[in-house]
Amino acid sequence: MTDYKVYRFSGREKLLYGAEAVALVAMIAYVFYRSVIAAVFLLPLILFFFKYKRAELKRKRKFELSMEFREAIMSVNASLTAGYSIENAFVEAGKDMARLYGEDGLITKEFIYLTRALRANETLETILSDMAARSGVEDIRDFADVFAAAKRSGGDLNRIIRRAADTISEKMDVKREIETLTSSKRYENRIMEIVPFAIICYISLTSPDFIESLYHNAAGIAVMTVCLCIYGAGFVMAERIVNIQI
Repeated sequence: MTDYKVYRFSGREKLLYGAEAVALVAMIAYVFYRSVIAAVFLLPLILFFFKYKRAELKRKRKFELSMEFREAIMSVNASLTAGYSIENAFVEAGKDMARLYGEDGLITKEFIYLTRALRANETLETILSDMAARSGVEDIRDFADVFAAAKRSGGDLNRIIRRAADTISEKMDVKREIETLTSSKRYENRIMEIVPFAIICYISLTSPDFIESLYHNAAGIAVMTVCLCIYGAGFVMAERIVNIQI
């Protein structure tokens, strides 16, 4: 389900990103067109900006939730080793997550809901499947599927959870390494996104006559529009390259 609440903007985030979007539109209108009218035509970019920010927010929080879920499953595994039943192991894991990530932690909120649902006599496999559907996190979905299949077939849940914990841990280590390697590339990408604006502003300040012919005439507007489209395509390609999914 894409309407998972942790992937929504808070009121403060909406105001912040709204201000950023308006500033971006104003900057593009000035740098590429030097026209207020152009800003009006560029207003739809605000929608694309919010869509981009939401995708970025979703990517970050899904990664965060995946990392926290790994810790939760390892905690469940430890509780099972200590002799807890499977349901009580998940309840104890929720307490561990509250101590580790605080009451506002993404996984803490999920395990609070899980504990309440267990007390309402919902089955654990149904709760995990619901968590997987709402979050859209692949690791949670895989774990929920394996857990449900094991429950139906009467498999060794302790062994399955231990194996799942090891598998998720290995996968998260790979994801964390990729995130570390690509973080510097993302920073470089942000710099490269600013460079075209910086170059145009530099030329405007140092040699205004050289660039003035690109403004307030049909040919100049066409050239600048093509340049803006190329810049947009480059931005999209760069974002896809640095956002590696495994």
